[in-house]
Amino acid sequence: MPELTRPIPATSLPRTLWAAIGRGIRGKCPRCGGAHLFARFLKPVERCRACGQDWTLHQADDFPPYVSILLTGHIMAPVIIFLGLETDISATAMMAIAGAVALVLLLGILQPAKGGIIALQWWMGMHGFSRAPGQREMELAAEAT
Repeated sequence: MPELTRPIPATSLPRTLWAAIGRGIRGKCPRCGGAHLFARFLKPVERCRACGQDWTLHQADDFPPYVSILLTGHIMAPVIIFLGLETDISATAMMAIAGAVALVLLLGILQPAKGGIIALQWWMGMHGFSRAPGQREMELAAEAT
């Protein structure tokens, strides 16, 4: 399969794994940061409009929902405890509030989680992604400092 990514300045490449994940979480291309990563809510673009990176290779599968559920559970536990101990609302109302907040959190975390996981796979060269030119050299330089 021919490499169709366009060369970009080394300064546009993320310098660390966390920089790439941060771009993915924000819904930007992890490679160049210059275009949107998602065409629809959870559907990544096939190719980045700015750098040409192929995003069809990702295999995020069920990992983004697991991340969303884990984070939502950890956020919701104190909320539910607070509602139960500090308010006088009925159990039905408390569960309705908790359910609505949990649903909003799950849906709000899902796309950033998928973007971050796609960025992680790209950075690590997993599932057919090739590492960006000069990326390994940047990692070695960062480790040396």
